[in-house]
Amino acid sequence: MTTRVIQILFLCVITLLSASFSGEVFAQSATSTATTTEQEVVAETKTPSWYTSERITGNIQVGDFVVGPGRAEVFIKPGETVVQEITVTNRISSDRTFKLEVEDITGSKDGSSAVSLMGDDRGPYSIRDYISFPEDEFTLDLGERARIPVIITVPADAEPGGYYGSVLVSTVQNSQSEAGAGAPRSPVIARVGSLVFLRVAGEVTEEGQLIDFSTINQKKVYESGPVEFAILSENTGSVHLNPYGEISVRNMFGEEVGFVELEPWFVLPSSLRSREVTWDREFLLGRYNATARINRGYNDVVDEISYSFWVLPWRIVGGLFVILFVIIFSVRAFFRTFEFKRRDV
Repeated sequence: MTTRVIQILFLCVITLLSASFSGEVFAQSATSTATTTEQEVVAETKTPSWYTSERITGNIQVGDFVVGPGRAEVFIKPGETVVQEITVTNRISSDRTFKLEVEDITGSKDGSSAVSLMGDDRGPYSIRDYISFPEDEFTLDLGERARIPVIITVPADAEPGGYYGSVLVSTVQNSQSEAGAGAPRSPVIARVGSLVFLRVAGEVTEEGQLIDFSTINQKKVYESGPVEFAILSENTGSVHLNPYGEISVRNMFGEEVGFVELEPWFVLPSSLRSREVTWDREFLLGRYNATARINRGYNDVVDEISYSFWVLPWRIVGGLFVILFVIIFSVRAFFRTFEFKRRDV
């Protein structure tokens, strides 16, 4: 009986000890989890930021910085606010300071350039009042890429149509040693822009056409390929256009010997834009006819203009003339030297 009681008491002690140890483990685990969660919240609270950043890999010290995208098209209704993101990648040096600005842009009246920055002046379709940033300066380490929010707000009474500008990112020197000993300090090293094409919903005017198509400087005779073409488009509407199309080239026998597909490009309102296209083919000979078929970028309207040119390799043509002259001269000399008489039967 005594032995039985001892066994029962021993089992009770073992059970109580097991429950006690198990409670301590679970308590420690729960405490540990709570501590980790609390540390994550504190870390996020300690490092607030109005933009996000990430590290890049590969060759990061190449002496420049990269801004993207090159162009963004934003469609918006009056009274709305949208956030468009641009990226800035620092490949210059550590602790590089960048500054954000907005400038209006305009097209060219002669087609010589795609866009022109307006500086402090306002463009005919100003976007300056519609774009803002949480802050206009930020610092990046070498190899760091920032994702910058660009806030676009259009008032409720905004006129429908296109508004055009550029978000400019400039970098500032941080020390005199960076510029070199004895060199004058320049506050701005470079500026890179990301174009913003804003289209406010409503009734707009889409109107434009293909003005001209020819070779560059309307050149008529080439010695060899490649051949460079120039396309001149006009936009007379209130929003930008994205024309696209193709160029086909036929030889003197009417056979198609060349084809160039044209990806969409943009033409700003109230402006002309010239685009150069290269037909890269080396050996050419004779007369060719090139035809440009350009879709205006709206209502599937296509304009068509043709242009003819010659390709005459003077070395080859000159050599053929020399050979032909030698053959003719030899034949004439042969007949003058030998007299053929008819034999009577």
